[in-house]
Amino acid sequence: MKILFLGDIMGRSGREAVERHLPALKERHAPDFTVANAENAAGGYGTTRRVADGLFALGIDALTSGNHVWDQKELLNQIGGDARILRPFNFPKGTPGRGDILLTNGKGQRLYVINAMARLFMDPLDDPFAGLDALLAGHAPGKTADAILVDFHGEASSEKQALACYLDGRVSAVLGTHTHVPTADARILPSGTACQTDVGMCGDYESVIGMKKDQAILRFVRKYSCERLAPAEGEGTVCGALVETNDATGLAVSITPVCVGGILGARG
Repeated sequence: MKILFLGDIMGRSGREAVERHLPALKERHAPDFTVANAENAAGGYGTTRRVADGLFALGIDALTSGNHVWDQKELLNQIGGDARILRPFNFPKGTPGRGDILLTNGKGQRLYVINAMARLFMDPLDDPFAGLDALLAGHAPGKTADAILVDFHGEASSEKQALACYLDGRVSAVLGTHTHVPTADARILPSGTACQTDVGMCGDYESVIGMKKDQAILRFVRKYSCERLAPAEGEGTVCGALVETNDATGLAVSITPVCVGGILGARG
C-alpha cells in the first residue's frame, strides 16, 4: 500500500501549491491514501470548514493538525462533525474532536491515522508515549489495519526521533511535522517503521518557516513586533513523504521524500 503524506500546508501559498502539484503526484505515485497536516492552512493560523472542504475536494483523505488547531475558533464547534479533521489525540479529555481515524478506501484497504503532539518546547499535553501505548493496544499493522500512520507534531528533533524508535515495529510510519523544514533523515528503522524527523511544509520557502521575512527578522532584531506574522505569498513548494508498506505485515518497505515546485523543488 502507498501512503502520501504532505507536511504543514502554510496559508494560501501552500494551498495553491497543493492544488497545483497534487494531481501530478497522484498520477505519478498512485497513492492509496493521501493525508496532510492543515494546522496552518487558513492564513497561517489553524484551518476552517471552507478550507478543509477545499482540501478534501483535491483528494486528501484526512487532515491532521497541531498546536494551531484552535486558532480559528469556529473549528471548536465544527471539528466534531467531521472525523476526517483530526486534532492531537493527547489533548485533555473533553477537548472537542478526536485524534485518530480508521480510513477505508474503495479497494477495502484500511489506514489507521493517529495525530499526536510532542511536549518539549510545546504545550504541556498528556504523555504521547503512554497515550500511544493505549491506542495501539487495539491496533496492529497488517491486522486491524493494513497500515498505521502517526503524524507527530513537535519542535524537538530528539523527541520526534525518540518516538519513532519507541514505536518501531508497531506502526508503519512516524512522520514529523511543525518545524516547516524538511530533514534529510528519511529511513526505515530496524523493525520496519518508516520515519522522518520533519517532512517540511507546503508553502513559500522564500520566507522564515513560511512567514514573511521582514516581519520575522524584526522579532529577532528588536525583540518585539507590532503586527501579527503573516504567511509569505510567493510560489510554494509541496513537501512530504511517500511511504510504501508490505501488504502482509503492514510495515514499511520504502520511504521517499517529496519536494516539488517552488524554490526547493527546483533544486532537486
